[in-house]
Amino acid sequence: MARVSVRAKNNVVVVGNQDGPTVLLAHGFGCDQNMWRLVVPALAEHFRVVLFDHVGAGRSDTSSWSARRYAGLEGYAEDILEICTELDLTEVVPVGHSVSAMIGVLAVNQAPERFAKLVLLTPSPRYIDDGDYRGGFSRADVEELLASLDANYLGWSAAMAPVIMGNPERPELGGELTESFCRADPKIAQVFARATFLSDNRADLCKVEVPTLVLETAQDAIVPRSVGQFIHGQILGSRLVTLDATGHCPQLSAPEATAAAIAAYAGAR
Repeated sequence: MARVSVRAKNNVVVVGNQDGPTVLLAHGFGCDQNMWRLVVPALAEHFRVVLFDHVGAGRSDTSSWSARRYAGLEGYAEDILEICTELDLTEVVPVGHSVSAMIGVLAVNQAPERFAKLVLLTPSPRYIDDGDYRGGFSRADVEELLASLDANYLGWSAAMAPVIMGNPERPELGGELTESFCRADPKIAQVFARATFLSDNRADLCKVEVPTLVLETAQDAIVPRSVGQFIHGQILGSRLVTLDATGHCPQLSAPEATAAAIAAYAGAR
């Protein structure tokens, strides 16, 4: 069987200012690189922007997906490092949304020499409450969520996407996320959901050695504000910024503010 190139495997797209700093945008669960489309034009003016789809999402090569490799977040982090190697990228600023924030943490910790900075957009190192740590969900909540996803993925998508998106006065946003979820292969989504909602990357935060920006929103049904404070406290020298936005996907609900925050941090010297 012929080996699929990294570019084809992850549907890698490079746009923008080829002489500018490199920003790599990593999408979250149930999404693809299209979710960045509203922030890309602003970033592309000053940055070389690298977009890609996680294997199993968007126009990635789904034949490259395996439950074994992608049962945990480490497989996705390895893909990011492969993209950086294939494109010979250095001084990269990865921007990870949602679960890809922790994928970015894992990639940076594995090869810190590749990266200049790190941006974590609505991140969570653990979604399940644990003692004094408040992740936002009980274990029973997550088990129920995963059971519902397994039983009826399309129904789960229609119910959960508007909650994740927030902004009920703008139902078109929840509709877009629902459509994105529904395009995913249910088998792949089930494995990725477990890797996402059962992960615990709290111990990885203190290992981050590059300057880090934590971007949260003022109201997020998936990630409590206390999580942003926790991450900020664990990553030495990190900066915590609360966007004037609501919901878990500010790149769609507040693209101007999101792009401005990313650009200001990634371009600062």
